[in-house]
Amino acid sequence: MTEFNVRLFATLKDLAGSNKIKITLPEANALTIDDLRAAMGEQVPALAAAIPSAIAAVNQEYVYEGQKIAPEDEIAFFPPVSGGTDFPEYFALNEGPVDLNDLTARIVTPATGAVALFSGFVRGETHKNSNVIQTARLEYEAYEPMALAKMQQVAEEIRQQWPLVQGIAIVQSIGVLDVGQATVLIACAAGHRDQGCFEAARYGIDRLKEIVPVWKKEVRTDGESWVEGSYMPSPQDRHDNQPN
Repeated sequence: MTEFNVRLFATLKDLAGSNKIKITLPEANALTIDDLRAAMGEQVPALAAAIPSAIAAVNQEYVYEGQKIAPEDEIAFFPPVSGGTDFPEYFALNEGPVDLNDLTARIVTPATGAVALFSGFVRGETHKNSNVIQTARLEYEAYEPMALAKMQQVAEEIRQQWPLVQGIAIVQSIGVLDVGQATVLIACAAGHRDQGCFEAARYGIDRLKEIVPVWKKEVRTDGESWVEGSYMPSPQDRHDNQPN
């Protein structure tokens, strides 16, 4: 057996009753953070409900699915870090269509009086040059860890420009989507309709199409092809170049 020392913070620390725990895993050539996460839920039952959504870090850097780990690594799990807003935010890559009502409900608070929502749908017919292109379905894929990080960046940019915006939800569907199904959702809440929620939602979808790494394959009656954009990110699009 291989023993790992794991540091816990905030709510995870409270659930486990300690800020450090020891987790044992079977000997293997390539243990990953996913193996450790699963074992934590089994060996510390108090963490079972919270650990699937906890953030992992190895040697003081965020890690994602498939990250290899060793017993000498400094490993930590924690909830999302404290931000500069008390309003809810939700970012997700969703298998299948987006549930608009569910996602809107996630960002509504007692202080909310307006929600502006943009949602894209799979279009079955596209009129182009006097022709009608028939689309059977779209197939979406994403560079998942980076896509979620860039969604967070889009929300930060929204807050810099429209500080009265409250809750923000950004959700992109991935996988196979049929005609008429929702593909993407940007929802911005505010106390009143004139506090930037319309403008923020429009900015959100435009920015998502620029910097969030998501692609779609259009499957038509006459063939299929990937749909690529033309925007090329610049150094100013890096998260570490955004104003605080």
